Amino acid sequence: MLLLVGAVSGVGAQDLSPRAYVITPLRTNGVTVSDVFNDGELLFEGTVPITDSTGRLNMSAVTLYHSFGLLGRSANATATLAYGVGTFKGTVNTAEMEARRSGLFDSVYRFSVNLVGAPSMDLGEFRQWRQRTLVGASLKIVAPTGQYDPTKLINLGANRWAFKPEVGLSRRWGRFIVDAYAAVWFFTRNPEFFSRNAFVPGTQAQTQEPITAFETHLSYDIKPRLWVSLDANFWNGGRTSLNGVENPLTEQRSSRIGITASVPLTRRQSIKAGYADGAYVRFGGDYKIASIAWQYSWVGRP
Repeated sequence: MLLLVGAVSGVGAQDLSPRAYVITPLRTNGVTVSDVFNDGELLFEGTVPITDSTGRLNMSAVTLYHSFGLLGRSANATATLAYGVGTFKGTVNTAEMEARRSGLFDSVYRFSVNLVGAPSMDLGEFRQWRQRTLVGASLKIVAPTGQYDPTKLINLGANRWAFKPEVGLSRRWGRFIVDAYAAVWFFTRNPEFFSRNAFVPGTQAQTQEPITAFETHLSYDIKPRLWVSLDANFWNGGRTSLNGVENPLTEQRSSRIGITASVPLTRRQSIKAGYADGAYVRFGGDYKIASIAWQYSWVGRP
């Protein structure tokens, strides 16, 4: 059930992030304040006796960004901390139930390095540089720092670590940029899944198989720093096991489509807005997701 809530855990094979491998000058810093609203159905495929289930979740986050050089290549690191408030409803054996949650999500950290096409450059060099083909790699880490109560079935934190190694390609043709990413999510064990309560007096351990994820974007520059993007992804896998017993019905196979736009406000500020919906959802959260973010960036000391 914890996985089924989908957006409740900070882990997202559902990510839609255009231009994730486009580089910035050395010592670029950024602060992003974002708000993401999720609203939709929860699909259980008969794994639990819950029907007519819905979820509504609002997440506010702060992300810090810093770029640097690594062995002559462009690299960057980000850290994200988010707070969420959500309401989840469903019918359990003909009884209508509702759960409300608020608290911190698991914190997220990402390290990315360019492999082909973008050496580390200061601001002057960067102004003369023109993107062609970029190839990069990244590692995202989700740490179990969020709100988690093992006696409850629905939590904002996942009580486990998650790791997402990824390879990304970005290619520019004039005003168009095409992005394509391939990644795999790996998860550690949750040693206290829905445990020590009236239903389960002891402890239960939940494990999850890896999830493969693919993502692509087609974006267009209207003018410098003003662009729009069409986004799509697909992810598959993630069967869960409880105390070593696998449930094949929990395998995920879903995709999302969306649109993103970035609008400059001043030389250092911009607004990015996005909307995404499930194109195909077999299992898990089928959410409509609307997001808006404000970013302030500068070159120099953090």
